[in-house]
Formats: sequence, structure tokens, C-alpha cells
Amino acid sequence: QVQLVESGGGSVQPGGSLRLSCAASGSVSIIDVMHWYRQAPGKEREWVALITNIGSTNYADSVKGRFTISRENAKNTMYLQMNSLKPEDTAVYSCRARALAMDSWGKGTLVTVSS
Repeated sequence: QVQLVESGGGSVQPGGSLRLSCAASGSVSIIDVMHWYRQAPGKEREWVALITNIGSTNYADSVKGRFTISRENAKNTMYLQMNSLKPEDTAVYSCRARALAMDSWGKGTLVTVSS
């Protein structure tokens, strides 16, 4: 019902910034909440942030104050602005869209933070 495609990943130095995008297509009107997750090499997948259908947001403690989740409904796109990046932010970042009868994931985009 919903297809998700992430973009914007890349390599950046510590302290730098990146903005990730998640473009949704299909039955986007049924989405209740969208999330960003990440998975670092050798570690469990970690929830990063969410935004609801009414615009409420929430963040993991590890990124609070540095990352901002937002959406642009006219373009069916969700964003993750990442500032003050640290090496421990290195991971594959994936977006997720959920509703009562739907749970869709994108394939992910790689973010590497190193000097």
C-alpha cells in the first residue's frame, strides 16, 4: 500500500550535518505515524524519531537536541535533519510508515561519520 525510498546519506566529518529524506508513495493518506530507525554495524536496530499524522514528534535520548524530524505533506516526504554528528551516529538509516493494517519499511541509506 505504501512504498518508501530514503535518500541523502553519505560521508561526513564529526560535527557536520546531513539531511535525510524519505519519499512515500501509494496510499499515503492511511499513514498514522512515520519513524526513523538506524542500525550500526554489529548492533541491534535502534529507534531514532517519529512524527504522527497530526505533527507530534518524539526522539531517542541519543539524538535529542541534535536531530529534527519533519514532514512536507505536499511532497509526501519526511525528513531527518542531523546536526553535530558523531562517529557513533554511523549506521544505515531506514524510514517506516505504520497504520492499523500496514507496516512498511524503506531499504535504508548509509550515513558514515568519520575523520
